[in-house]
Amino acid sequence: MNPTYIAIAVAALLLLLVAALLFRRGRGAIGAVGAPETEDRLRDRLAKSRIAFSASLGSFFSSDSGAEERWQELEDALISADVGPGVSAEIVMRVRDRGPTTGSQARSVLAEELVSSLLQVDRSLRVEGSPAVLVVVGVNGTGKTTSIAKIARGFVLEGRTVVLGAADTFRAAADAQLRAWGDRVGVPVVSGAEGADPASVAHDAFTTARAENADVLIVDTAGRLHSQKNLMDELGKVVRVLQREASGVSEVLLVLDGTTGQNGIAQARAFTDAVGVTGIVLTKLDGTSRGGFAIAVEQELGIPVKFIGVGEGMDDLIPFVPDDFVEALLAP
Repeated sequence: MNPTYIAIAVAALLLLLVAALLFRRGRGAIGAVGAPETEDRLRDRLAKSRIAFSASLGSFFSSDSGAEERWQELEDALISADVGPGVSAEIVMRVRDRGPTTGSQARSVLAEELVSSLLQVDRSLRVEGSPAVLVVVGVNGTGKTTSIAKIARGFVLEGRTVVLGAADTFRAAADAQLRAWGDRVGVPVVSGAEGADPASVAHDAFTTARAENADVLIVDTAGRLHSQKNLMDELGKVVRVLQREASGVSEVLLVLDGTTGQNGIAQARAFTDAVGVTGIVLTKLDGTSRGGFAIAVEQELGIPVKFIGVGEGMDDLIPFVPDDFVEALLAP
């Protein structure tokens, strides 16, 4: 066979391989929001909130009237979606002041006011340091460990090296669960003996990550109840040790179960007081009609929602984009 033809065939094959790797790397990555299929999936996964919202607002949007009872319907719908009474009243007042005269205008104005109610901030993860350190906190059952795995996978797809630290030493199954996810994602896990000092395990995880020149260390912590002061104090110790060793922690992410609604505000306040939460991961939004809780938590705490969980799949933890989120909630 002609050597020239062989060279051309090899070059073409290499180009195909590179294209396939780039495509695979882009799918499901931490920054891969905005593709049409993601927007469609978001509407589908927020169906419970969207349908409940649409049912409550159907007569309001379909009417050309601005009758008093219709404004009350709007406020009731927002409260039912767990936006919160105070925030709901304020949003309705702003929509009303803008004077929409048709249902379609009201929908458009409401969408704008909902977006403006969310924080206007950079929601990307801060990844600073060598390695960058992310601490993930939250009570048991919120989806904390699976969220860690999904965030780790996003970093891996971006080409970063990741180490996980299993500092939840109080629950026997926690280490095994994190290791199973680490194996699935393809990242190493540093752990200690059951009942070991969590801060010591976090220290060892940082030492290992630095020795291996990892880009990111993600530390899992005990799924403690926010009302348990001694355990919250231990959590604060974990963060302080990592801040000292790493000269700062890039992010302290709080995982909240979206189905808890307003009850999650107390959790968020307690964790913020203890460890200085910098971002929120709001999970299980596909299983609740309380999608407005994302607005409530930002209004109440001034902390940005950085990710939302819309399913159990590895690609179902996606960056929170206010415009896309509100559009999905109000989609007919």
